[in-house]
Amino acid sequence: MKHFTISEFIKSDTAISKKIWNGATREAEDNIIALVAAVLDPVREKYGKPIRVSSGYRSSAVNKNVGGSMTSQHLHGEAADICVDNAKGNFELGKLIVKLGNYDQVIFEDVGKNDLLPKWIHVSWKRQGINRKQIYKKVKGSTNYSCLTEKDLGL
Repeated sequence: MKHFTISEFIKSDTAISKKIWNGATREAEDNIIALVAAVLDPVREKYGKPIRVSSGYRSSAVNKNVGGSMTSQHLHGEAADICVDNAKGNFELGKLIVKLGNYDQVIFEDVGKNDLLPKWIHVSWKRQGINRKQIYKKVKGSTNYSCLTEKDLGL
């Protein structure tokens, strides 16, 4: 883990404010290490600027408090919500992940109705099993996810 730490992945403002323990299991830590090695460190190298993990591992209590899905990959250390300094940078970050090709899902989160400028990028990677190479967008205020293609991203 060259550019990221386990502590970045288990830090949670929700856990802190609600006094919830958010320690990762050994398996979750192994999954975080794999996510960083396969996706995040290579993306950080190519992007050339710091990338912030806004949400990484979530205990079931934290996941419930943030309204996360019961099947969220965050529960297993297989996902991270990441961002940089602005929506255009976030778009470039998501596009770079897709271009490099190592991912399970990439979701452009909280985009506008008529753009692909996300508030953050959700990225996942499975250490075990098949990585599905799914690309989605979620429009701000909606609960629906729409499929995207590499062509939609200009790739």
